[in-house]
Amino acid sequence: MTRKRIGTSLDAAVVDVWKREVGALSTRNFAHRLAASEDLVLRLDILLKLEKHRGCVNTVSFNTDGDILVSGSDDRRIILWDWETGRAKLSFHSGHHNNVFQAKIMPYNEDRSIVTCAADGQVRHAQILERGEVETKLLGKHQGRVQKLSIEPGSPHIFYTCGEDGMVQHIDLRTGTAAELFTCEPIQSQSFMPIIHLNAIAIDPRNPNFFAVGGSDQFARLFDIRKCKMEGSTDFGQPVDFFCPPHLVDDEDVGITGLAFSEQSELLVSYSDEFIYLFSRDMGLGPDPPSTSQVFHGSDAGDMSPDNHSVASSPDIDYNRKASPEAYEGHRNCETVKGVSFIGPNSEYVVSGSDCGRIFIWKKKGGELIRVMEADKYVVNCIESHPHTTVLASSGIESDIKIWIPKAIDRATLPTNIQKDRVLNFIPRQFGFFPPSGDTDEHDNEIDGSEDIYDDEEEDTSECDEIDDDFDSAESGDS
Repeated sequence: MTRKRIGTSLDAAVVDVWKREVGALSTRNFAHRLAASEDLVLRLDILLKLEKHRGCVNTVSFNTDGDILVSGSDDRRIILWDWETGRAKLSFHSGHHNNVFQAKIMPYNEDRSIVTCAADGQVRHAQILERGEVETKLLGKHQGRVQKLSIEPGSPHIFYTCGEDGMVQHIDLRTGTAAELFTCEPIQSQSFMPIIHLNAIAIDPRNPNFFAVGGSDQFARLFDIRKCKMEGSTDFGQPVDFFCPPHLVDDEDVGITGLAFSEQSELLVSYSDEFIYLFSRDMGLGPDPPSTSQVFHGSDAGDMSPDNHSVASSPDIDYNRKASPEAYEGHRNCETVKGVSFIGPNSEYVVSGSDCGRIFIWKKKGGELIRVMEADKYVVNCIESHPHTTVLASSGIESDIKIWIPKAIDRATLPTNIQKDRVLNFIPRQFGFFPPSGDTDEHDNEIDGSEDIYDDEEEDTSECDEIDDDFDSAESGDS
């Protein structure tokens, strides 16, 4: 007679509760196991909608503690939310002239330091002062839109930006200036492209010396910041590794819209009009990526050593023996620059938005699709995972932000018509079918209460239009 096997994640959770109560499982390990529970993921449902923006919400991000959510929008405003109650704690004009693409709260600054980038090419710093005032300062500029920024893990001062000009900048708030590291260039066989227009940047949480960028070609590039600072060296500003699925190596029609590093230093790459792929470090193509024929039949490209540094190329390397990256499919990524991220304390799940207005969640290991959630009438662009628990924030073409928590009574099942709805719900943005809330020019004076006075000044100090008394009193005493 065989012993009955625990059949559901809920049963496993009950066992974990018992282990915690008898001291066989620490509180920390219990919290981690609970946050990674598939049962919780299958019970995610909308807690509330955060409604104050008057345009597409292009960025959502939690602070380090997870009690505050910051958002930015086409309306050029930054809002800090008490997401549990749905209250806007603070709302102010970013100082940008065009759509805000990303906003993040710098850690270890009492949630008073916010960095932003936007379609106007500017990178700005907002400092929350006393008496409801916010000071915004221009830190750097790109030629063209600045899609993303990434904060150095654990640093209250340092972050990176990337833009459509192919430039990567390193910014230190202590100096208040942007250092131009390099311009991302195409590989030699694609020299017809003057630069790579960058859409995404991510820093390895386990080793912040390494960061990756992705954009208008098929390669995710891994850089070592130590080599980017060594002017005069032969490999200054050159990638130490390239990542690309074998079948896309010669595909010049795809591009990268999103990147993320897992807690295990795996690199997650989201492609336009393609799938999402997960690369371990040993899947790199080396500093000189080969052609498709070389990938499948062996090449002399470089590889990564055990300490994650590039090693000399060798004719004995056979790329046919390399493991293929895990693929995550089912969503649609065609129209907008969509991010991609992980859920869980150990990055147990992969999550992405879609042009069909849904959120897709896969198991990282094996690539199994386990959740599809209706989240926007048009497109879901941004999904942010809470740093400590199973909570998600999502946004897209609609002007609200949706907060998801595991509160559903029943476990969700996958819809049977995913592929059909994936096509029917797709509405091309270039044909103007998205709602007028995305065009915020007519609302600018209404939102600000005055004409837009933000020109090219280096610094602006203005009173925000709304501040929550609890936020002000809680923070002002330590400033």
